[in-house]
Amino acid sequence: MGNNQSNNKLHDVVIIGGGAAGLTAGIYVSRANLKALLIESPVSPSQITITDLIENYPGFPDGLSGFELIERFRQQATRFGLEIITQDVLSIKEVQTGDIKGWEIATDDEILHALSVIIATGSSPMKLNVPGEEEFAGKGVSYCATCDAPFYRDKDVIVVGGGDTAIQEALFLTRFAKKVTIVHRQERLRATAFLQDKAFANNKIGFAWNSIVEEILGDTFVTGVRLKNISSPDEYNKISADGVFIFAGFKPNTNIVRGIVDMNEGGYIPVDSFMKTSHRGIFACGDCTDKLLKQVITACGDGATAAFAAQLYIEYLKDISYDNRYKQIKDK
Repeated sequence: MGNNQSNNKLHDVVIIGGGAAGLTAGIYVSRANLKALLIESPVSPSQITITDLIENYPGFPDGLSGFELIERFRQQATRFGLEIITQDVLSIKEVQTGDIKGWEIATDDEILHALSVIIATGSSPMKLNVPGEEEFAGKGVSYCATCDAPFYRDKDVIVVGGGDTAIQEALFLTRFAKKVTIVHRQERLRATAFLQDKAFANNKIGFAWNSIVEEILGDTFVTGVRLKNISSPDEYNKISADGVFIFAGFKPNTNIVRGIVDMNEGGYIPVDSFMKTSHRGIFACGDCTDKLLKQVITACGDGATAAFAAQLYIEYLKDISYDNRYKQIKDK
């Protein structure tokens, strides 16, 4: 195969994202002896790294922190030879690489080239977009209990949300806060039964059901919230608090491939069973994809599949394939 890029700069696979999906993909492509590079963001860490306790990952019955789990992934990936750099990816575009089309990845520090790309950029917390949220960011408004809980020792805090993350973080906050009030727009939680049971049994946790935050109140720092009751639209309620922790869902970090691959209305990337996107040579895995269950264990499975599919694709391009399944991942 012809090549107009230096061997040092042309990678078989560039993985964008340093979470569970990206690092697992890195483990698999490195073990396959592909020239691979993983780019992790310096400002958008994987969500799992700020998770205090993971109790449902097989093999760790006592649980472990997300940071510890990711560090183990990283050590394993680098042991197999994966190169990891910390830079912001600015753009991706298709370019002619020798006699085939490849990809140019521009970071804030250099220009890289690859025959294939695996998008594993994950997602970021969504904001409520209510008055006071921006004004008091870092002054009582937080999106990470694991990061900021120690600042609220013996204080009253509010947690917004009713899913697994919200309840897990509320439970963590009870180690420090005097009282934790969970504000949820429905009359029952969405979290798994195990987490619900722990929350209901904790005497530091209270609930504001059928409620949404209309405004975050404060002076120099947060002093409370104004809630609206969904069941009675004319009913408002104020709750005093020193901190507001927001866990209102996530949005995918997929802007770098917007206009290149198909996305759904929420910005998530649809993939097939090979983690193949709508564009040849680009695969996606983990929480940035359109999937049913967004958990670390499914991200790992996605990453392994994306890596193997990318391997088959690269072998097809180089005409060295031993596995005829490449026919299922090339363009139809």
